[in-house]
Amino acid sequence: MGSLFEELARRASASARREVEAYVREIPEFARLDADPRTRAETLEYAVWLRRRTIELSPHGGELTEADLGFIASMGESRAGTGLSLESRQRILRLHTALMLREINEATDAQRGGGADELLRMMGWFAPQGERGIGAYCAGFATGLRRRLPYGEQVALLARSLLAGDPVAVELGRGMGMEVPEWWVVTVIRVPECGAAGERDLGGEVEALVKTYQVPVVWCGVAGGGGGELIAVVPVGSAEGGGSPVSPASPVPPVSASLTSLSDPVPGSVPDLVSDLVRDFAGALGRPCAAGAATAPRSDLADALDRARRISRAAPLRRAPAWPGPHTLADVFVELAVADVPPADDWLHTVARRLDPGPDLLATLDAYYRHDMNRANAAAALNVHPRTLDYRLRRVRELTGIAPASTHGVRVLSSVVTRRLSGAWN
Repeated sequence: MGSLFEELARRASASARREVEAYVREIPEFARLDADPRTRAETLEYAVWLRRRTIELSPHGGELTEADLGFIASMGESRAGTGLSLESRQRILRLHTALMLREINEATDAQRGGGADELLRMMGWFAPQGERGIGAYCAGFATGLRRRLPYGEQVALLARSLLAGDPVAVELGRGMGMEVPEWWVVTVIRVPECGAAGERDLGGEVEALVKTYQVPVVWCGVAGGGGGELIAVVPVGSAEGGGSPVSPASPVPPVSASLTSLSDPVPGSVPDLVSDLVRDFAGALGRPCAAGAATAPRSDLADALDRARRISRAAPLRRAPAWPGPHTLADVFVELAVADVPPADDWLHTVARRLDPGPDLLATLDAYYRHDMNRANAAAALNVHPRTLDYRLRRVRELTGIAPASTHGVRVLSSVVTRRLSGAWN
């Protein structure tokens, strides 16, 4: 029986060709690149080199050198320069890892049960050095993207990478002067039916936000001018009033396992920077919008995006300057629960319809609850006399049988107002 490493060396060229063929077969973007003979030759040469270098270093536990990592990074940079997407890059890395493990398994089987110690040495080397190699490849890929993409597109790509849990986000952020800490606030600003002209205008507003706040932001429009979402991914502990993100002064309190998918580390709290960003965008937009925010560690940002999106859909649509900032789960948890129970939602809708004959009753209730049921402040916000406010509140009770100032009234009628103003029943 020969050595496992000798068997891998014997198979290196054939294994490299099989890898390139797998890329062409399974990754459409790579199939396009493969049409260039130079690109194909470069890819094959790199695949052979990586296998031979693995065989040279792994028997004695040698580490990849800085020159090795530099060469790997250059390949990542080259691939980004050809226009390869982040999704295809990720598929390449997964496919490469799977094929390398398959080759080791096949070479081990060819030894007919021998070389167990060599297999252990190989696997002990493969994990840490593979991680270093992937890190170098991602760093090179990020460099290539920065050279190819305008700054605004880099920021949007960083936001999408963070939300997708792509490790290239760290390198993208570093190259753009943005730190990538552990905790983030994901904010979704919902903009309904902005129209085609409105969508064109948003490009300048998004660019202005990026320049002012230096945080990852991406606009996700709906085809046909049906509105969309502005998604901002803001580091927890960002410098107040704009500027580059900084690390939190103290760790964010841990979240219990039972609440991880439901709540935030500090329920109901949103950094001032997030509120300022939302207000600036709402003011520039000039149309009603709603915002939801959720906090999570970097590994759970996809779930945070889902929570923030659901909160934004339950939150009321408002125009600036009557803008309270982004809502959190604590603000709309009743509305979220109601939305998932159709009979309860239908009942609230029935209550809302009973208010339609009244004079601005929904707007009155909205102001009344937003000002903590303070009659004077609510009347001032509505620009009416307090006695007019009292008349409208009595009218609400007459039409619905529910007293607005009662505990029952606060729970029911505030939910009615929020659901109606969110556009859920429009």
